[in-house]
Amino acid sequence: MKNRGLLLSLAAAVVLFFAFYPPVDNAQKEAALMQSILTELNYYHYQPLDINDEFSEKVYGLFLDRLDGGRRWLTQPDVAQLDAWKYKLDDQANEGAFTFLDMAIALQENGIRKTQAWYREILEKPFNFEGNESVETDGEKKGFATDDAALKDYWYKSLKWETLTRLATNVEKKEKGEEDYKDKTMAQLEEDARKDVLKVYDSWYTRLDKRKRTDHLSTYLNAFTNIFDPHTEYYEPIDKQNFDIGMSGRLEGIGARLQTDGEYTKVSEIIVGGPAWKQGVLKENDKIMKVAQGDEPEWTDITGMVINDVVQLIRGKPETKVRLFVKKADGGTEEIVIVRDVVILEEGFAKSLIIETPQSEKIGYIRLPKFYADFQDRNGRRCSDDIEIELEKLKQAQVDGIILDLRGNGGGSLRDVVKMGGFFVEEGPIVQVKSRSRNPEVLTDDDPKVQYAGPLIIMVNQFSASASEILAAAMQDYGRAIIVGSPTFGKGTVQRFFDLDAVIRGNSDVKPLGEVKLTVQKFFRVDGGSTQLKGVTPDILIPDNWFYIDTGEKEEDFPMQWTQIDPVPYNQKVYSLHNLPKIREMAAYRIKNNDVFKQVDERARRIKQQREDTEHALNLDNYLAEDRKFEAEDEAYEKLFEPEVVTGVSNLAADISAVEADESKKARNDEWLKGVKKDVYLKETLNIMHDMITMK
Repeated sequence: MKNRGLLLSLAAAVVLFFAFYPPVDNAQKEAALMQSILTELNYYHYQPLDINDEFSEKVYGLFLDRLDGGRRWLTQPDVAQLDAWKYKLDDQANEGAFTFLDMAIALQENGIRKTQAWYREILEKPFNFEGNESVETDGEKKGFATDDAALKDYWYKSLKWETLTRLATNVEKKEKGEEDYKDKTMAQLEEDARKDVLKVYDSWYTRLDKRKRTDHLSTYLNAFTNIFDPHTEYYEPIDKQNFDIGMSGRLEGIGARLQTDGEYTKVSEIIVGGPAWKQGVLKENDKIMKVAQGDEPEWTDITGMVINDVVQLIRGKPETKVRLFVKKADGGTEEIVIVRDVVILEEGFAKSLIIETPQSEKIGYIRLPKFYADFQDRNGRRCSDDIEIELEKLKQAQVDGIILDLRGNGGGSLRDVVKMGGFFVEEGPIVQVKSRSRNPEVLTDDDPKVQYAGPLIIMVNQFSASASEILAAAMQDYGRAIIVGSPTFGKGTVQRFFDLDAVIRGNSDVKPLGEVKLTVQKFFRVDGGSTQLKGVTPDILIPDNWFYIDTGEKEEDFPMQWTQIDPVPYNQKVYSLHNLPKIREMAAYRIKNNDVFKQVDERARRIKQQREDTEHALNLDNYLAEDRKFEAEDEAYEKLFEPEVVTGVSNLAADISAVEADESKKARNDEWLKGVKKDVYLKETLNIMHDMITMK
């Protein structure tokens, strides 16, 4: 009740503030944002924090690291000016003031201006790559420079390192006799390398120059929200729009992916089935110069505009027109009129294959990239519906077992993972969800129907998170599936979006404020344990490149801690894994004696060592010797994954016509099949599936 009282006080303060001080400028809009975010945090966040000096110190440290984590722009005297605010950011937040942010932006921009002059000056002269100079590339180890002279010295060494890496590449190309390099002198190769570095930095600083006040504000606001936990974040309206598109796989626009190319916006991909694809005039590599809406005569010149602003102009409601003035790849120009429509991003959806093994077993393989759901359309596409369809198709094909691949699946819809868990067991609990100050709620599958009752394996890795971990954990607890791969990410929290406009009545001139994504719940396995920080440990571990590197939630700033609650009763009589110890033993023997996995393990140890070694010598001969060694190792390593190790891979008969509907779809499908055939992890998973089937 104490927190609720605090919230009511904050909410009342927000309302009163805008009742007596109607917004008239950006300063008051920013104050509205801060007050609204603090209100939502105090009322809804799972673990609210006191906004005090201790909190201020944490915000200060996090923001400073994001302001200049590479220690490129600020010196110790600059940081000393900011240090004066270390324990005052809580007061600034409560007052809706941004004096500290203004100072931080000014200091950073001053650092950017002076270092731009420095890097251009430094890159005008050749470097000498003899001697014993070295550079530290880890900002934390290096610390802030004592003064401008020390900072310029860092820039000199950093640019020398950047040039060295490119010079080494140029030397290797010359040694291989490549046409553009074979006749060049060492001086010319070094000059080319410096020009490449200059081009990279000029492009980066051009992007820095395009940042707006709102970009800085978002960084600052998220320093506040991320103290609560890494997944509590402020979203500008365009960021929320992009999030919804990613979750739903559906957007309203022309169906083209765009990217910044210097001062221009270039078309990087035309999405199959979208309006631009159907019209056939806009092509990849076309540069969009101007945009106009409908039949309006006025054009907006988008030269130099940041990509998010360009996207806002081009996206729009279905059946509305947008006009693009385009420079074609051949140099000509053309005005293109496109009628917007709903565009479906099919590559993010579930899909399946049939794999016929050498043992004459027919295995279904389902790839689920994310737990997607269209939250804007109640009749929109959802991953649970799609998985149910894929399961039915595989059952019709009479498969002997199914592999569900959740590698790299960062999660998504909680509702869908609960429904999906029910596809493999009778009705029962799938996950426990606990809100702040409430007893745990058990989310259950209430449908006694079992969509698939056969052998099941779930593939995961360190990038399988959230909903992926819920499904893997539930199936592991039930003894329903074997989990294969590497330990998962360790995200055991649930987020929800809150519209900040709803906090303030009226005052339309400050809106839209955007939304804040808050952690409102933690989820727990049916056995009472949490996946938070710990993740899901697979039943059968297979090494990968990141096996010895700490990854996942525990490496984030201010993660929520692991906790445990009481288990709930659960059981299933669909499928028994009583032979799991023997299956695990057989798999461990194969993995230990597999030449590919032996070398993967060795490489993982080398990667760990390389990541810890952040100080580099600025000597060309030493670099070339080391680089050639690494290059030889890399080439040998890449060759491990070139052979096709999975045989009998094919599309389901029910999918053939859709796959062959157009050349682009067919090309993407062919690439997918090629990758599946070379997947050594899938090959071992098929071996495990064979053990499951034969030992049943």
